[in-house]
Amino acid sequence: MNTTARKAFISTLPVMTGYLVLGFGFGILVKANGFATFVAPLMSLVIYAGSMQYVAVGLLTGGASMITLALTTLMVNARHLFYGVSMLDKYKRIGKSKPYLIFALTDETYSLLCTENPDIAPKERKKYYILVTLFDHIYWVLGTVLGSVFGALVTFNSQGIDFVLTALFITIFVEQWLTAKKHASAILGVAISVICLVIFGSQSFLIPSMFLILISLCLYKEVGENE
Repeated sequence: MNTTARKAFISTLPVMTGYLVLGFGFGILVKANGFATFVAPLMSLVIYAGSMQYVAVGLLTGGASMITLALTTLMVNARHLFYGVSMLDKYKRIGKSKPYLIFALTDETYSLLCTENPDIAPKERKKYYILVTLFDHIYWVLGTVLGSVFGALVTFNSQGIDFVLTALFITIFVEQWLTAKKHASAILGVAISVICLVIFGSQSFLIPSMFLILISLCLYKEVGENE
């Protein structure tokens, strides 16, 4: 393994631990819901949307329409629009690999690439970006493969596995709450979600709540800038 590849691998080790576990859970979840063994790895290979893949399983098994699935995907992954804008300069001269880097830009990959690694020389950065992105993608696919195979070979009660992503988000929320000085945006998001849950019900609250949260945060940001 050359120097750049080794640095990229070391940088992605924390992501590997998380992706293998979450991917494993996703593979089991897909298999437990009656899908073929290859479905989870295929989704991870060509969709590669992490949290949205978990959401998609619930929507598909619940009989959601394609319009609902498309709108939910758009709202859940809308944050990547902002990620992409901040990566324009880094990917400007990346060459033929740019489409793949855009496709495979996840939250964790973004967190590794948005800040320059001081150990990476300027001439190594293009290769480093590609390898970090590729390694993270491999971890996620490998996790789902292992989970799918395990789910096919071992029969057990899989109830509650889909809560793994909820648990992850709760952990992230608590961590950000403890480290952030201002909590207005978090309170706003929780309040809107609860209100939409009461009004629209558990099967239909996701899209309106995310839409209202997006509008509210934009207005909140504008008010804060004008103060």
